[in-house]
Amino acid sequence: MIGRISTLALVAGLSLGAPGLNSQAFAAPAAKVEAAAKAVQPKVVAWRRDIHEHPELGNQEVRTSALIAKELKALGFEVRENVGKTGVVGILKGGKSGKVVALRADMDALPVEEKTGLPFASKVTATWEGRTVPVMHACGHDTHVAMLLGTATVLAGMKADIKGTVVLIFQPAEEGPQAGEEGGAKLMIRDGALDQPKVDAIFGVHIGPADAHLLNYRAEGFYAGSDRITITVKGKQTHGARPWAGIDMASIAADIVQAMNQIAARQVDVGASPSVVTIAMINMGMRQNIIPEDLSMQGTMRTFSPERKAQLVDKITKAVTAIGDRYGAKAEVAFTQPYPVTYNNPELSKWVKASLLKALPGKVDDNAPLVTGAEDFSMYAQKVPAVFVQLGGRKADVPAATAPANHSPFFDVDEAVLETGVKAEVFMALDYLERK
Repeated sequence: MIGRISTLALVAGLSLGAPGLNSQAFAAPAAKVEAAAKAVQPKVVAWRRDIHEHPELGNQEVRTSALIAKELKALGFEVRENVGKTGVVGILKGGKSGKVVALRADMDALPVEEKTGLPFASKVTATWEGRTVPVMHACGHDTHVAMLLGTATVLAGMKADIKGTVVLIFQPAEEGPQAGEEGGAKLMIRDGALDQPKVDAIFGVHIGPADAHLLNYRAEGFYAGSDRITITVKGKQTHGARPWAGIDMASIAADIVQAMNQIAARQVDVGASPSVVTIAMINMGMRQNIIPEDLSMQGTMRTFSPERKAQLVDKITKAVTAIGDRYGAKAEVAFTQPYPVTYNNPELSKWVKASLLKALPGKVDDNAPLVTGAEDFSMYAQKVPAVFVQLGGRKADVPAATAPANHSPFFDVDEAVLETGVKAEVFMALDYLERK
């Protein structure tokens, strides 16, 4: 397990500014929550399967958002649609006055061809950045939406006893919008998701391949910050039989990939601050015997501190430019779609453990390892105190060592854990609103 990094405390030290934080002054009616979560579980599973079979890419979640809005309205929520393009915000005002707490789920799927073999597997295709691509809920966002709808159902049944207001945020484009678009948490915040009404704290749950039902998180920096890397190279086209008459783009691409790996592994101290650089897309050429004029490459950079981010940006920019110059080409690199480090408020992280233990006693780990994945939940956490929690969803017959991770075409979960996720969300919301 990687130790905490001191520089993370600089990312977003929001204070709750309220007394009694370390004591759970109110115990949400556990038996009532347990019974309600169990009762709604069949609907949660049905929602999950329906959404899984009909996935939609970022900023295209029209069917999903319509389903969410319909269900929330039927439960008596005040509903705002088309927030952050296709997002939905549901507002439930309790029978008593009090604070405002938010819960967030993301809705978008990925351009991945599903290989799970599930009876409700996706066969959907869509257009993404000019190409027709297969679409799959390979990151579990289908389960996030289903769990939050289950949470909405439980909370609606307790409305008269709720002290304050619950805001449910169903967000598009968490995985990032396609090139040339904006989307995700940034637009949800811009459209008032945290201000209408003013949210005091926010919680989120993300499913993954850890042991079933395990709830884990850590205070301060949890998920990495990320940046999209886009490299463009302009050279000289030539026949594949005469590479000396042009500029060999394949050699440039190979040198850039090697340079990125060398920078990540040999030029920065990953023990002091973990970081990852990955090139995942290389596009060039139209025929096997033509060396093209243009090359484009895309990848991702993951960091846990502003200092490491600046260090990598400098090294990558210099390396890409130098490689282009060496071949007589013009090579440029841009860093876009930045996500900050997902920062869990330290005081709120300490407080929330008691609520999570009510969801599943003995299965809460508040010292989880750092995660090199990134989440735009981090943008909410820059605005209000926040805690982001992981929920283990690995099926019992799948060995931990070979469990498909998020973004795999084989990613699937044990649907029994959705009930645990609903209870966790309900307890976090109710206990926060009752906290003195």
